[in-house]
Amino acid sequence: MLSDPAEDHVSNDLAEELLTRSYGDGANVGLWPGMTIYRYVEPTVPKWDEIQSLSVCIVAQGRKAVTADGHHYVYDRYQYLVLRSNLHFRSQILDATPDKPFLAFVLQIDPAVVRTVSAEMVGRRGVPHHPPAPTESQDQSVVSELDDELMSAVLRFMRSLTADSDRRVLAPLYLQELVYRILQRDRFSKLLLIAGQQDGGNSIAAALNYINAHLSGPLTVEILAEQVNLSSSAFSRRFRELTGKSPYQFVKETRLERARELLLERRLGVGDVSVAVGYASQSHFTKEFRARFGTTPREYADAEGLSRDLRATR
Repeated sequence: MLSDPAEDHVSNDLAEELLTRSYGDGANVGLWPGMTIYRYVEPTVPKWDEIQSLSVCIVAQGRKAVTADGHHYVYDRYQYLVLRSNLHFRSQILDATPDKPFLAFVLQIDPAVVRTVSAEMVGRRGVPHHPPAPTESQDQSVVSELDDELMSAVLRFMRSLTADSDRRVLAPLYLQELVYRILQRDRFSKLLLIAGQQDGGNSIAAALNYINAHLSGPLTVEILAEQVNLSSSAFSRRFRELTGKSPYQFVKETRLERARELLLERRLGVGDVSVAVGYASQSHFTKEFRARFGTTPREYADAEGLSRDLRATR
């Protein structure tokens, strides 16, 4: 764990790197495929988000809370968070000021990289390449301590993105080192489990793509299972193993999250948004939206619009 002055200096170095590479408040993308740098100058309200790939989340400055798979995590620059793919989660920035903004980045990790690095480690550690079978009690997100070796690997990776030649030659190597340092830690089997569960995910990935493309239409278990040539029972079982949710729950959350995005765009009324995300009844849509976000769709859109107008006048 980062605790002494020298290690704090390393953490400050990462904060400086992220500060110079972020060009505005909120999410900054484009530095590396699958990487998003976050900068906030004030705390935020809880909001729902989604990641599509196994991801490592590292805070350089400030503090953040995440709720995923029914578990609540609070982490800062002394810890890092690993989240599985296709995950809906709730996040909130807890500590951020204009003088000391919240700075963090999320890096998507190809599960194949995790398995490749772990295979190279087998000879030294004697750890089996295949992850243990999942159980009902195994959550698929985890917070671990961030020590100076891992932080140094993160810095090397970040700094290799500056020059084109370093980016091509060194960045992929430093990315593997970053994964290697994580796999060395006491949660080795956990990260490998999360990565290993992506192996059988092609059919589920296809189902997820179908869901996102057909939110306005019917999305029953039978329809989804038919799309990927599985029985309804096999599809439901595999879907829950890989996403941690039932197909019904996942579809509902995806519809409501898409509705939230459409409301923020302020191009459609509540009734049109309801239809666009597959709700035949606007009252049913309003009831489920309130249950998830704590407010009605109209109140949510009005509040977000007012917040944007206030920020624009500062």
